[in-house]
Amino acid sequence: MQRPALSLKDKALSLIAQREQSRLELRRKLLAHIDRLARAGVHAPAAADSATVLHDSPSDPPDERQVDELLDWLTAKDLLSAERFVETRVTARASRFGNLRIRQELAQHGLEVDEQTDTSLKASELPRAHAVWARRFGAPAGDTAGRAKQMRFLAARGFSAETVRRVVKGEGAENEEGE
Repeated sequence: MQRPALSLKDKALSLIAQREQSRLELRRKLLAHIDRLARAGVHAPAAADSATVLHDSPSDPPDERQVDELLDWLTAKDLLSAERFVETRVTARASRFGNLRIRQELAQHGLEVDEQTDTSLKASELPRAHAVWARRFGAPAGDTAGRAKQMRFLAARGFSAETVRRVVKGEGAENEEGE
């Protein structure tokens, strides 16, 4: 037996329950959900109890305006938070990626790191880069080709050129104290 289609509100809450979402990301996913249902010929209401969030009749299929209203409602109820999304994304990525990569990923979501987080990331970039380098390589390269490979690896992870140079040159987390 086929399950009934999730309402727009239920789908949004389901996605938020899995992990923090940015507004842009959640909007894209909800619009894709509506599109999938429309192609399948299934109608899902905007909300199971549409009177609480959206005031259109339950027989109208959800549209972009209703998605935006739902996102506003989720934000007002603090179920959707840009600050929380940035915090969780930075925490999840900081141990593996550099500042450039983290900023670029947040920019894809239409967000930026706050000044305090940015300062913290800058201060910890060299030790984080050294830890990533040590997990992957463990020892300095013996030749130019090996150093170039290590530098490309760190650069691809979004570490700054100066940080990459310092790590591959042999300056590690212990040298960060003097700055």
